[in-house]
Amino acid sequence: MRLTTTLILSCLCAGAWAEQPARPDVPPPPALNKNAADDETEPQVTITEQKGATIEEYRAGGRLYMIKVIPKVGKPYFLVDERGDGKFSRQESLDTGLRPPMWTIHRF
Repeated sequence: MRLTTTLILSCLCAGAWAEQPARPDVPPPPALNKNAADDETEPQVTITEQKGATIEEYRAGGRLYMIKVIPKVGKPYFLVDERGDGKFSRQESLDTGLRPPMWTIHRF
């Protein structure tokens, strides 16, 4: 009976043991024309050092889609063009904020 209960609980909780995929630091570039050359489809990164911060500009197909600002003091943040209209919105991180429930079912 104990073995059956243990097997059933372990099957139900298998998702809790699954490894979460690593979140990349940089989101993928926006969709581009499939007929473009390979050089145009890879994102280009331009790094600029300024007085109080380091700025990384990410371009794909010649279009700026994300800026990462790394200040000398403080946490880095991103400016992302989500719609492709040239208006950037600030994001503290690329985390979506989605958290799965992690309830304790039983402790042995």
